[in-house]
Amino acid sequence: MTTDLETLGQLVKRAQYRNHRTMDAALRDVGVSLVQWDALRAVDRMPSASGHDLAVATFQSDQAFGTLANRLVDRGLVLRTAGRGRRIEHTLTDEGRAALAGGHAVAVDVLDGLFLRLEEDDRATLLRLLRTLTEDD
Repeated sequence: MTTDLETLGQLVKRAQYRNHRTMDAALRDVGVSLVQWDALRAVDRMPSASGHDLAVATFQSDQAFGTLANRLVDRGLVLRTAGRGRRIEHTLTDEGRAALAGGHAVAVDVLDGLFLRLEEDDRATLLRLLRTLTEDD
């Protein structure tokens, strides 16, 4: 029997959509959206990264990340400073670190619920398979 790859792709997309919808709703309690929290995570993981590097890490265009970063700066969550050449570097403020930590606390509960139907062995297998599919990214 051949796997229906269209159905497989659709189910991966559906699982991702469910994850995004659920996380975005839960993160409202922390005062950030999923896109904003993802940007805070990227800034935290990549201290002093350029806007381009952060855009790539968050699956956004440079322009979209620039607009998002401006909003995060306006909210006092991120600082932008001049780097070498034309590079603009990004770092979290204390308020940004607090929002990031609040998001992590929310994510633990949300992700537990999203993956509740899978046994630990199945979760590990899914993680391994998804890493295999995305290792070149």
